Amino acid sequence: MPRKYYVVWNGLSPGVYDNWVDCKLQIHGVENAKYKSFPTKEAAEKALEEGFEKYFRKKNDIQASLLNFPVLSTPLPQPNWDSWSVDAACNMVTRVMEYRCVKTRTKEVIFHKGPFQGGTNNIGEFLALVHALALQKKLGLNLPIYSDSITAIAWVRKKKHKSIIAPTIENAILFDLLNRAEIWLNNNTFTNPIIKWNTPAWGEIPADFGRK
Repeated sequence: MPRKYYVVWNGLSPGVYDNWVDCKLQIHGVENAKYKSFPTKEAAEKALEEGFEKYFRKKNDIQASLLNFPVLSTPLPQPNWDSWSVDAACNMVTRVMEYRCVKTRTKEVIFHKGPFQGGTNNIGEFLALVHALALQKKLGLNLPIYSDSITAIAWVRKKKHKSIIAPTIENAILFDLLNRAEIWLNNNTFTNPIIKWNTPAWGEIPADFGRK
């Protein structure tokens, strides 16, 4: 029988486990435990970093309503072009990450940060959102901000990142940025709509790096 790897998102000790016995120990008796099996360790580690929302469709639907995602209809709605869009790109092998923000209509770059060592796509998406919020507040703007990351939007709403990446000398600058982002979120208010980009309907987000 092929070996499986188990991701525990919500349990006694979240992580990746290489056998069902250890996985079961983490979820037994835990209310709303979230876990799932994957065929490879790499797929499991990626799923752990991305968050359970991507792998539980019902939860995605709930998140969509909570996070002000656009609702599909016929005909499909269009994005608000008078807005900003953010995105990040991360090489899963080298862990080199960068992120940017553009004007949704013209794709004019507003800011571009990186490359950073030892990052993840979720970290980049989160930092891009907070950077965009802070910059708009500084400029006196209140434009909608689009992101194609459910996870990053959830982190912003909770005012705290949930990355499992450990701090190292290599990624120290990223953890400094994460700390500053959380401090900003906890000490500032904003009314900018943060909206999930509807990729199936609209194509890739305008801030996309085009490296898929």
